[in-house]
Amino acid sequence: MTKHIALLRGINVGGHKKLKMADLKLLFEDLGFENVTTYIQSGNVVFSAKNGKNLEGKISQEIEKRFEWEVPVLVKSCGGVDKILKDCPFEETKKTEAYFMLLAAPPKIELMEAIANLSYPDEEFVITPECVYIYYKNGAGKAKLTNNFFEKKLQVAATTRNYRTLVKLVELAK
Repeated sequence: MTKHIALLRGINVGGHKKLKMADLKLLFEDLGFENVTTYIQSGNVVFSAKNGKNLEGKISQEIEKRFEWEVPVLVKSCGGVDKILKDCPFEETKKTEAYFMLLAAPPKIELMEAIANLSYPDEEFVITPECVYIYYKNGAGKAKLTNNFFEKKLQVAATTRNYRTLVKLVELAK
């Protein structure tokens, strides 16, 4: 059994795609996953699976079947998320306030290079094949460099979590 972390994108935001964590936990258990734990209401699930193939597809399909709406799902290994945290390029004070846009697949190099030198006041980012590390000096509320921006520019699905959430998910997985 391998420990995984599932990150659902866009649930329980602004009253849309409401999904109770108890229902999400049950869905994961019904799919045959074990040691299922949810964390906060934004669609974070730690679980164990015997077979790690097409986990995103299985979870997405079951959500659509049960709730009749689509939800992008990213699944990463516990070790993969831990490595993303350890590889954060920001100094410790910025790291703890940073956001991590986890990417569903590595973007094309030319797409990463095309935006690597963009600059917006009070927003810093570093792109890797697994993650866009981003720090907003004035908070994420009015930021220009959003999850949607990077998905469009990199042509890959992504979902964003803050440092504290990822640390807690890794702790729960261990």
